[in-house]
Amino acid sequence: MKFTLSWLKDHLDTQASVDEITYALTDLGLEVEEVSNPAERLAEFTIGKVVSAEKHPDADKLKVCQVATAEGETQIICGAPNAREGITVVIAKPGVYVPGIDTTIGVGKIRGIESYGMMCSEREMELSEEHEGIIELPSGEVGQSYTDWLAENDPAKVDPVIEIAITPNRPDALGVHGIARDLAARGLGKLKTPDRHHVESQFPCPIAIRIDDDTRKDGCEVFAGRLIRNIENGPSPQWLQDRLRAIGLRPISKLVDITNFFTYDRNRPLHVFDADKVKGNLRVHRTRGGELLTGLDDKEYTFAAGQVVISDDQGVESIGGIMGGLATGCTLETTNVFLEAAVWDHIQIAMTGRALKINSDARYRNERGIDPAYNMQALEDAARMILDLCGGEASSIVMAGEVPNVARAYELDPKRLQSLVGMEIPESEQRQILTSLGFRLEGNTAQVPSWRPDVLGTADLVEEVARVASLTKLPAKPLPRPSEGVPRPILSPMQKREAAARRGTAALGYNECVTYSFIDEASARLFGGGEDATRLANPISSEMSHMRPDLLPGLLQAAARNQARGFMDMALFELGHVFSGGEPGEQGTQVAGLLVGRTGPKDVHGASRAVNVFDAKADAEAILAAMGAPAKAQIRRDGPGWWHPGRHGVICLGPKKVLGIFGELHPRVLQAMDVKGPAMAFTLFPEDIPLPRKSGATRQALELNDLQAVERDFAFVLDADVAALDVVNAAGGADKALISEVRVFDEFIGGSLGEGKKSLAITVRLQPSEKTLTEKDIEAVSSKVVAKVEKATGGVLRG
Repeated sequence: MKFTLSWLKDHLDTQASVDEITYALTDLGLEVEEVSNPAERLAEFTIGKVVSAEKHPDADKLKVCQVATAEGETQIICGAPNAREGITVVIAKPGVYVPGIDTTIGVGKIRGIESYGMMCSEREMELSEEHEGIIELPSGEVGQSYTDWLAENDPAKVDPVIEIAITPNRPDALGVHGIARDLAARGLGKLKTPDRHHVESQFPCPIAIRIDDDTRKDGCEVFAGRLIRNIENGPSPQWLQDRLRAIGLRPISKLVDITNFFTYDRNRPLHVFDADKVKGNLRVHRTRGGELLTGLDDKEYTFAAGQVVISDDQGVESIGGIMGGLATGCTLETTNVFLEAAVWDHIQIAMTGRALKINSDARYRNERGIDPAYNMQALEDAARMILDLCGGEASSIVMAGEVPNVARAYELDPKRLQSLVGMEIPESEQRQILTSLGFRLEGNTAQVPSWRPDVLGTADLVEEVARVASLTKLPAKPLPRPSEGVPRPILSPMQKREAAARRGTAALGYNECVTYSFIDEASARLFGGGEDATRLANPISSEMSHMRPDLLPGLLQAAARNQARGFMDMALFELGHVFSGGEPGEQGTQVAGLLVGRTGPKDVHGASRAVNVFDAKADAEAILAAMGAPAKAQIRRDGPGWWHPGRHGVICLGPKKVLGIFGELHPRVLQAMDVKGPAMAFTLFPEDIPLPRKSGATRQALELNDLQAVERDFAFVLDADVAALDVVNAAGGADKALISEVRVFDEFIGGSLGEGKKSLAITVRLQPSEKTLTEKDIEAVSSKVVAKVEKATGGVLRG
């Protein structure tokens, strides 16, 4: 949103400087992006007078001029056709930067004769496009600053231009009047009340209008207009052209410039039809699909079904609230014009504009929201300006639909400012701020003005007061601390686990990824998802249609992108939410890691090998330990179908408490995800780790044992399909008080064992805590180990 300082002062009586205004705007939430001040750019240009001008001896089009300046006469070579004796000119001395030609003037020779400066045109100074000759001033003293002369004689050319960024919730600030209202509320001046015009109708409007029934609800709520005949269109007055040029708009004609003026002055998009080109009456309706329109931008648009347009008896003539049609557009020959103002559904505007790829000022404002209560008055104000500038006579107003009632009120509780924001502002000041912003106070009830669609509750009233009072005045206060003892911990157990998981995984050499929470349906189905319950109603892309059931699809997609760019070895991890359904509570937290490629780069002193299942297992166990999982856990081999059936493990506490899964991903999954494997991964479930029985900040006491541990080896002949885990669990259960560890150290298949048999060797470590073990004690435990294993597995001790 751009506006000039003089334009702002049409609505705000203020003596504030540009710096004060820009600081206040940013503090009010209307962030200033740029200030263009021509006076600063032209500060070094001065006024001179041509004393003499003689033809250059070696050039037909050049003149050697003697110019009077503040430092005396100086010689300047000039090629302008109007360079002559006696004219008052604008001079750029050596060392002055000329913005229009992006050059700093120096002393130079032109065809052998020295030149000590430059006499400038308006385009060279970026004042206009005029460049047929140098500037001729009607008055001015030699040596006077050109900016001072402009301030007295042509202030529009040194009028500062301010550009601010508008957030989507502040459509009222898309008009200069709305910006002035905020500044007046801050105390930078007094808001001027704009004139409310009334134009007497001279004749009934011959053009009838209507809105189709299926369009009123969420298409167009009110459509109004009037005919103005016998006008004289043409170039706009200079003041209007200057304002439009200053904000980057090209003046076109009186009619078009008036509508552009109201768009920026009051955030009120209007449209004018050449009434002589309108066939019959006007109708607001939805398209059937396939209709064509050539817009004012000379582009042809094809409509889909259900888009809102304005048609006459011949066909579509305008895209409602977005852009008019070229066929009924106004030209310099227009003598009869139909002026319309309407309130459109902002969602419909956004959808149509996005579908047709049109970005117009009208769309920008209508989809954010305009003041519906100003709709009918805008017709009066715009008609008055047309009559003043173009002449003619106006018809009565015709209207279809009703101006929407947006009246609403909320209770003002002065104490909420302290509880929500932490600022202490007297109630009288709070009421004065809201009143200055246009709120009408009736007791403790605040009636919201029609131009503020963003105010939707009592908290918004508090925000308005705090915003205008300035959040820079919010005092800095330390958080309260307990007077005695140590404050209670703030982080929850899950937050602590997540932090520990991130630190632990990164310490193992993994790079953290943050991927989208939604993936394509095919990838979701590979990992047990893709159901309708997790389908997005309005996905941002066809490749992001479902909520993710697992973190691994995102990591695999990241791995595929890296491999496509030549990075084959990687370790990636992510911590985030996954979704098993679309209802509250049907989500969980996972920690997932992915290993692809080799363990490290080639090294003459070491070995590089492909990653394997045990790399993923070691990392999974280390991260679980960092999150506080129990050290003793079982490993099963019944994971979901996206894991390799023989190369994965399920880490669990009992048959139902699953802490995580590690292993190699199924080749079918890697092929579908376009990842060159093999790939190892793990998925951990922090929420399923049991909480410690005792909560506290202290650690358990360190238990040391000075008694000698004893290890005994056992080899059992088993059926080939017996799992090693069954042997380990059976041996460990023989004497839980003495046996501290059981591990497998050898496996033998074939030979004299026969078909379908194997030999499994384990080491059992006995750790006494009360007395040194005797041979008799060791033999007793050994007998229990043999008995337990034989009973659990059907195996026998190998001789």
